[in-house]
Amino acid sequence: MKIFNDLKEITKPFKNGVITLGNFDGVHKGHQVLMDKLNDKAKEIDGVSIAITFDPHPARFFNKGERLPLITLDEQKVELLEKTGLDVLICIPFTESFASIAATEFIEDILVKRIGMKAIIVGKDYTFGKDRHGTIELLKEYAKGLDFEVIVSGWINAPGTDESRISSTRIRNIITEGRVDRAMELLGRYYQIRGKVETGRKRGGRLLGFPTANINLQDELCPKTGVYAVTVECCNEKYKGVANIGYSPTFDDNIFTVEVHIFDFDDEIYEQNIRVNFVQRLRDEKKFSDISDLIEQINRDCIKARDILSENSV
Repeated sequence: MKIFNDLKEITKPFKNGVITLGNFDGVHKGHQVLMDKLNDKAKEIDGVSIAITFDPHPARFFNKGERLPLITLDEQKVELLEKTGLDVLICIPFTESFASIAATEFIEDILVKRIGMKAIIVGKDYTFGKDRHGTIELLKEYAKGLDFEVIVSGWINAPGTDESRISSTRIRNIITEGRVDRAMELLGRYYQIRGKVETGRKRGGRLLGFPTANINLQDELCPKTGVYAVTVECCNEKYKGVANIGYSPTFDDNIFTVEVHIFDFDDEIYEQNIRVNFVQRLRDEKKFSDISDLIEQINRDCIKARDILSENSV
């Protein structure tokens, strides 16, 4: 997959470009189906499949006071899009000048002349351009004169329902509720956070007998506080474990942490970046009356997590 981080990097139009546009936050099952259609159409016309996305997310640009939590930050989004078989990814800087481009200018000068669009695949409610004046109807109006095809893609419904479409907004809500097993059904993979292991309060192994990797969280969307069965990717291997997200109420720290106890693992991984995949939530975070009660509960958490991870074959 070729990546372009600015339209200026595109020096000539692509051959028979088949385009879709969006933020693709999460690269969920709906996005994956869209990419399949994109790739199939490109093969049909001997063309190039092209996804166009934006940085920052337009919702962040227009609502500067609110930070929309993202399911996947740039690094992971690029990795996931590449796995779909996409030929080209164009990430357009979303600036004041770009936001002011009229929809007609965007179609003619950018999509057709610069990129070489011969087909565009969009969702039923897609809008674009200054003040969202660009619509599917406008695309169809320009399609004949500029010789491109407009394909409208239907929604992909969530498993177990005939009505609710898969959307990034819905997945964000599910994750913040701690329902990571349900999020997996919509994402097509377990929800993942990434971060660097930093020095913690040095009590996991010394005081409790359960050494933990304390993560300096890089991702902005964090599951609900509590204890989770997880898998951990580090040192080019995948391990099983249990994670605690929260404030360690037994110790009255009131400091938010993400701590992961990796089963059957004792390597030194400080300052290394690791990836944590959330399989299932085990329980709420709880304040215990003494350390021995906490240790007993952690033992029970580990046993339950091992059972869940074995059943899920992760």
